[in-house]
Parts: sequence; C-alpha cells; structure tokens
Amino acid sequence: MYFPRLRRILFIRVNLCSSVARSFVFENGPRGGSGLKTAIPKRESPQMHTIIGLDVGGTKTAVVEGTAEANILQRHEFPTEAHRPFAEIFPRLARLIDQTISNALASDRQPVALSVSIGGPLRIQEGLLLNPTHLPGWHGVHLRKVLSEQYPELPVFIEHDGNAGALAEFHFGVGRGRTNLRDLVFLTFGTGIGAGLIINGQIVHGASDTAGEIGHLRLAPTGPLLYGKAGSWEGFSSGKGLVKLAAQMFPQRWSDDTPIRDLVNAMLANDEEAMQVATGAGAWLGRGLAILVDTLNPQIIVLGSLAVALGERVLEPARRALREEALPQAVEACEILPAALGSNIGDVAALMAALTSPYYI
Repeated sequence: MYFPRLRRILFIRVNLCSSVARSFVFENGPRGGSGLKTAIPKRESPQMHTIIGLDVGGTKTAVVEGTAEANILQRHEFPTEAHRPFAEIFPRLARLIDQTISNALASDRQPVALSVSIGGPLRIQEGLLLNPTHLPGWHGVHLRKVLSEQYPELPVFIEHDGNAGALAEFHFGVGRGRTNLRDLVFLTFGTGIGAGLIINGQIVHGASDTAGEIGHLRLAPTGPLLYGKAGSWEGFSSGKGLVKLAAQMFPQRWSDDTPIRDLVNAMLANDEEAMQVATGAGAWLGRGLAILVDTLNPQIIVLGSLAVALGERVLEPARRALREEALPQAVEACEILPAALGSNIGDVAALMAALTSPYYI
C-alpha cells in the first residue's frame, strides 16, 4: 500500500517551512533545560522522504524511521519507565529522536513528519493525554504541543495505539491482498489492552476519541483489579492482567510485582503453572472477544504483542470461549488471528498516524 497523497502533502509542507539551520541544535534543548528547539536541516535533493515514528508503550518506547510503504529503515528503543514524570523522560526521548533524524540525514534521507502511536484515553487532534493507566507519569501531557515546539519544521500526527495498530494491519498486515476486507478489530494486548475499530473501511474514533477503550469493560464481578475496577478485561487479559491473574492463582510463586517478561518466558517454556495462567487468561480474552463479535460482527479480529509472542497458548482457549459465548453465525464470519506484522506491528503502527491522517489534506 502506497500513500502518494500524503507524501505529496508532506513534501509541500516541508518545502513551505521557513529556512532552517544547517545543523542540529542539540545542546541545552529539553535535554539541558533551556528550551532551545531542534532545527531540522533541509536537504536540497534528498533521495527519499521519510517519517519518524514513535511507539510509546507502558513498558518500552521505540523511535523508528520509515517510508510511505511502511519499510522500517532504523529503530531504537528504551524502557519507558512509565511511573516517572514525563518531564524526566522527554529528554531521553528527544535525544533518541535527534539521533534517528541525524542518521537519516547522514544517509541523504529527509524526515518530513513526526508520527506517534500511544495508548489512551487521549484527545487525538489536540494530542492531549488524559489519564492512560499504563502511563501514570504522562497524565495531562500536551504531547503534540511539546513535540511541535521541539521540532517546529515537522508536522506532528498522533493516533491511539489501538487505532494505529488496526490501520497498520488493515493496510500492511492481514489486510494486504484482501480486497473485500471492510470490518476489522485490532487488540493491542500488551502492557494494557485497547482496541482499534475499522468499520466499513473507516477508523472509528467516537464522539470523545474513546472508541475502543475496552480495557475497563467489566467481564466479571470479581477478579484482578485494574482500570479501577475488579474483573475488568484489562485485569484478566493484558500484560499486567496476566501477572495479577498469576499472583491470584499461584501466590506462593508470583506476586503483583513479578515482571511481565518473567511470566511470559515461563509460558514460552510451557511451564505447567504458567500454562494454566495462559489458559485462564485466554478464556477471559475469548469472553471479551464475544462482546466485540456480537456487537460489531467483524470479519477479522487481530491481536498484537502478547498474542504474537504466545500464539495458541492464549488464542486456542480464547477461540473456544468465543464459540461458547457468541452467536454462531457471527463466530463463523470472524477470523481470530495474531498480527501478520508480527513483532514489527508496533513499528509500522508508529507510522500510521502520519500515513492516514486527514488533518493536513
């Protein structure tokens, strides 16, 4: 899939910018605290125009450079340390963005946009993070404003990570070659869980940009406590939820502070107790999927992150519970698949806010 219209728009926008410095201004910016902006040198005839993408998650943050065809040219990441205030994390993020831009320019490529995939709730057009549970240190951050002030020559596009994942899979993943695909749901299934909804070929944001915020849905009156309520979907079927479920099922072995990676590694090793947790989480995942299948009647539900890593360990019990809970004809019409983009889903999703945004048309 190629997005020539956006590339043309971004090219025009970049060339209309005021003249910029011929070298980066790294010193004393947000990394040092004096507020100096990062100037982006403009190549006279670059070989390629590219997008700088940010994939911000509760566990890790990645900065990538990609093309309009979603080819990833470079990638860097660091631990998000989501509990720390954004003001403490941003200097590190900015340094990584600077490095990525510098590498692109050294290879005769011109970055023309910043594109962000990040979990909500958020006000997408404003780029305002409200109160994402997986990013407690980022509440109330005007991310678009911060990035626009730091990189004034680059238009900034922001999208909910569930929506960005849905768009990535629709255009470059499971949707590639499926000309009849119109209705797709994507579940992030990472540190938290959220959904991106594509209905009749269009992404659904909702009246307040909260369409797809499924993590708070209560699946049971009791259960692991996340999203401020016991028995929420995120409490049963997310990275944090897996840990909480494991701590409830096997308190002598795991606690709420167990690293997600440790539990996932035990599942990948087919550890007996870990597999019982995976089966239980998969069953709750399937009960949640039944709500989506009966309500939206999608052709495909795609699951990212943990579903890619764990595969049938969680997907098989999820499909079994789905068949037990949802309408047979709706189940028959819907495929449940791990992300076709695999472990690259977050990198491609990071580009999608720019590649599909209507705001600069």
